[in-house]
Amino acid sequence: MNEPAINRANFDAARKRLMEELSVTGFNPMDARALAAMSHVPRHEFVPDDKQSLAYTDMALPIGHGQTISQPYIVVLMTTRLNLQPSDRVLEIGTGSGYQAAVLAQLAAEVHTVEIIEPLSQRAAATLSRLGCHNVHLHVGDGCNGWPEAAPFDAVIVTCAPEQVPQPLVEQLKDGGRMIIPIGPEWDQNLVLLRKQGGRLEQSAVLPVRFVPMTGWVRR
Repeated sequence: MNEPAINRANFDAARKRLMEELSVTGFNPMDARALAAMSHVPRHEFVPDDKQSLAYTDMALPIGHGQTISQPYIVVLMTTRLNLQPSDRVLEIGTGSGYQAAVLAQLAAEVHTVEIIEPLSQRAAATLSRLGCHNVHLHVGDGCNGWPEAAPFDAVIVTCAPEQVPQPLVEQLKDGGRMIIPIGPEWDQNLVLLRKQGGRLEQSAVLPVRFVPMTGWVRR
């Protein structure tokens, strides 16, 4: 059953309300830069037409192929924890709808994003191009392998959950870089922040989460 259509004139107001809610939600303080970046990205453009009335609710939504667009709270939290700088080059694993990439593109110099499901990557590419996100580069492939041709990266963000951190992603992260990633089986995942220092990883827990599982070689 399709969701009732929302008047497009109300999207801006709905987005503003969501940003206000996120600025005071939860126990993790949100960075003003991450919220400002999200405020410039029209989430309704990244969800199916029959879900647009829910685009500015703080919930994950289905986008087809068994995948979802992440809850806005999680998007701003992960973006905040990466502490992106204007010169940073970012690797995203799991393009999905392209929404997270669009948010990152507001804060970083370049975003390289990998998606294993080709129709999703194609749809995301069309949406990002239409919205003028020209610093986002898309690749269809196994995200477990990262994007070695474009490495190294200042930051890595993973929006699907492996049971352990894929080694290629560690190798493609610059020393001093940050990675935020959900780790664990489908029903017991934790979002963790990793910092690479002197070739070693320092790990800190963020919060329990539930992401779609990472596919590719980690599922074989």
